[in-house]
Amino acid sequence: MSKKYRSDAMAAIHETMSALHEAGVIDKQTMRGFDEACLTPIRPLKPKQIKAIREREQVSQAVFANYLNITASLVSKWERGEKQPSGASLKLLTLVEKHGLAAVA
Repeated sequence: MSKKYRSDAMAAIHETMSALHEAGVIDKQTMRGFDEACLTPIRPLKPKQIKAIREREQVSQAVFANYLNITASLVSKWERGEKQPSGASLKLLTLVEKHGLAAVA
């Protein structure tokens, strides 16, 4: 899966810094800082936000779950606040929120 950047400018900066890191010009710690600054940020989503993302995309819980490779039951639990997405699921939700389902299709 390719990296998702905040903007095209951030993508260019990150690619340049990656090349400098590979060439040994910048250290690993500096590169981590650029990773954090350039890549799409992850923040917790509230149940209403998750439901709003799905409804904006005009898909059912089952279809939304299929795109995220999870169960419809889990989407339902997220939307009711019984469970919270984390890790890769939260990253995918953030990408869908920003770019639509096409970003994970």
